[in-house]
Amino acid sequence: MKFSVNWLREFVELPASTDELAELLTMSGIEIEGIEKRGANFDNVVVAQIKTSEQHPNADRLSVCQVDDGSGQPRQIVCGAKNYKAGDKVPLALPGAVLVGNLKIKASKLRGVESQGMLCSPSELGLSEDSDGLLILSPDAKIGEPIASLFPEDTIFDVEITPNRGDLLSHFGLARDIAALTGAAAPSPRPGEGAPGWAGSIEIAAPNECPFISFRKIDNVKVGPSPEWLRAKIESVGIRSINNIVDISNFVMIELGQPTHAFDADKLKGAIRVRLARDGEKFLALDGKTYSLNPDNLVIADEESAVGLAGVMGGEETGVSESTKNILLEAAWFLPASIRRTARTLNLASDASYRFERRVDPGMVLAASNRAADLMREIAGANPAAEIATAGKLPSAPSDVSLRYPHVDELIGISILPTRVDEILQRFGLQPASSSKDQSSWRIPSHRFDLQRDVDLIEEIVRAFGIANVPVHYRSRFTPESAADRSHDFEADMRARLIGRGLTEARTSKLISRKAGVLEGAIELRNPLNEDHAALRRNFFSPLLDVLERNVLAGAQRVAMFELGRVFLPPDAKEERHLAIVLWGKMEPAVHWRSQNRTFDYFDLKGVIESTVGPAIFKRTEQPNLVLAVEIFSNEQRVGFAGQVSSDRAKTIGATTPILFAELNLESHSAARPFYREIDKFPAITRDIAMIVPEDLSHEKILATIVTANETLLESVELFDVFSGGQEQNFGAGKKSMAYALTYRDKTRTLTNEEITVVHAKIRERLQRELGVELRE
Repeated sequence: MKFSVNWLREFVELPASTDELAELLTMSGIEIEGIEKRGANFDNVVVAQIKTSEQHPNADRLSVCQVDDGSGQPRQIVCGAKNYKAGDKVPLALPGAVLVGNLKIKASKLRGVESQGMLCSPSELGLSEDSDGLLILSPDAKIGEPIASLFPEDTIFDVEITPNRGDLLSHFGLARDIAALTGAAAPSPRPGEGAPGWAGSIEIAAPNECPFISFRKIDNVKVGPSPEWLRAKIESVGIRSINNIVDISNFVMIELGQPTHAFDADKLKGAIRVRLARDGEKFLALDGKTYSLNPDNLVIADEESAVGLAGVMGGEETGVSESTKNILLEAAWFLPASIRRTARTLNLASDASYRFERRVDPGMVLAASNRAADLMREIAGANPAAEIATAGKLPSAPSDVSLRYPHVDELIGISILPTRVDEILQRFGLQPASSSKDQSSWRIPSHRFDLQRDVDLIEEIVRAFGIANVPVHYRSRFTPESAADRSHDFEADMRARLIGRGLTEARTSKLISRKAGVLEGAIELRNPLNEDHAALRRNFFSPLLDVLERNVLAGAQRVAMFELGRVFLPPDAKEERHLAIVLWGKMEPAVHWRSQNRTFDYFDLKGVIESTVGPAIFKRTEQPNLVLAVEIFSNEQRVGFAGQVSSDRAKTIGATTPILFAELNLESHSAARPFYREIDKFPAITRDIAMIVPEDLSHEKILATIVTANETLLESVELFDVFSGGQEQNFGAGKKSMAYALTYRDKTRTLTNEEITVVHAKIRERLQRELGVELRE
């Protein structure tokens, strides 16, 4: 919610600077999300009145206005807005003015017609983001007055209010809390008293949802524009001005925290009844939409139909318009759960429902009605009835809360005198019910329903005492590393590696849908909320392919993503942490015409896997929904599988290039600690071995034969070429060609060609002798 510092200052003495105020609120647990400066403190911008307006001779979208700026001489202005008429008062920027965005105003010709300034929109004065037309000022604005006199400088706090502090959702409520924190004099709202007197009747047919409601007749209202002070106040906190009656209702809500609603009394038919809606009942709301209601929705109705969605929004048919003469003003206390349910089911949130959901102060209901009636008398020339008709009973005050003084010291860790405790609690509006040496009982004010236990009172004591005044106690200086720490660090490092390789992290629900094939073997929920969340996922295959499908449908050219999270294995829902990887589409985005256009393949997936788990062995296997599937082994332990998604599944997604998928079990893969070695000082020498081998001879067996030769000068072996299949006519049936690069190095000296030749020859002979390969020269 947004708060005006100038408005707060009307209720309480504030700290000397806005920075101090922000610090006070932040340290008391009230989060400040943003601070902005408002106001129209511009030189050479004055109130002017449009006398005449004619079409521009050379431009269809421009008009030529003659305006009175109070100087005694008419001023000609070329204007592009259409929302004004002759007689309106508007802001005029004279030559020499500098507006928002460093816009400098000077006399100039527009399409051949001289313009001696500029008429301003709200956005050009920094008052709002509205730039669709001129800012139409109140008829009471004085011609020639500086615009700053109507829109003084102000600071706006954007404050995040926690759901349990509905009492802070108003300027009065926040000012009351500031007074308690600083020890300043507490503000007092105007008293409100209701007595039966309105001739109409009220029936509450749903007392649980609406314990109390009040109505007040207000006759002879003159609906029109709001005075500038009212408009400026509500617009400063982000509420658009409608007319004086609606603006007064919004003003009272922002000021006191109690929503009210004004019905056009002449459009109501008979008695008022607060009831639950009928199943399928239609309701045309003030937003212009028709809603289909159900028996969970609370409505305010006359004898014919629902005229208001209780606590959420009024109806279009009984709303205040320019023709309204008599008003019925409603102020009520509604059950928060009922309002929350209606707002959620109809997807219809409002400023009123936001407050009712968080529980308004029962003690403010009639005070808000009185405040609104007084403002309507003052601003709209109305004649409010002296009596307020009520039905039901306001909720009782919260229960008393006991507090042990020793518990305060034990919990805070510092000794605070009981007299200081009592003084702080009374500043927050609590009254002592009983007291002894070590314990006291406190009456809780109606606006603080969140104070239910002794720890809640202690929290208020800390807020006022100042958390910064509580000394720090070091209970431990060192905490040994745990398995949880190592697991967290391992996963954080894995995420960083994957993101560094260009992958994006995905987050899918742990619950999966009931669609065909997905639930097979999964642990189903006994009471699922809906069919899309019917079971616990046992792997990431279906959830991540659903994410891929949405991206393909959205026109994505590439998807490289991973997810790291829990899966639940049957039959007893054993939890394991898995890592899943999906690659599809172009290997890199097409930044320019020379960008590489290659698509992801199996070897890209293999590289990503090895960059996360380290060196691994990949063995061909069979896997459902995958072709070219392999099992992944690390340190001789199976850690997962990988492969290409079957063409049938790819077609359902709409993918035209291969989809690569891998899933690893992180529970079976321990975090490897990094190791470092000195950069080699002496050069390496590489020799190749090419051979013709049987088609069924695996790379793993060839590699093992080379490595087990235990040649100390051999540093690494790399397979760099394979010819098989269609090239078999060159090697003979059932044969293939494989080529390896062998790298030799000594860490203490530079090797000679003769030394390498001897070692290389031994390896060639070993391959011939043990595997029967045919060497290619």
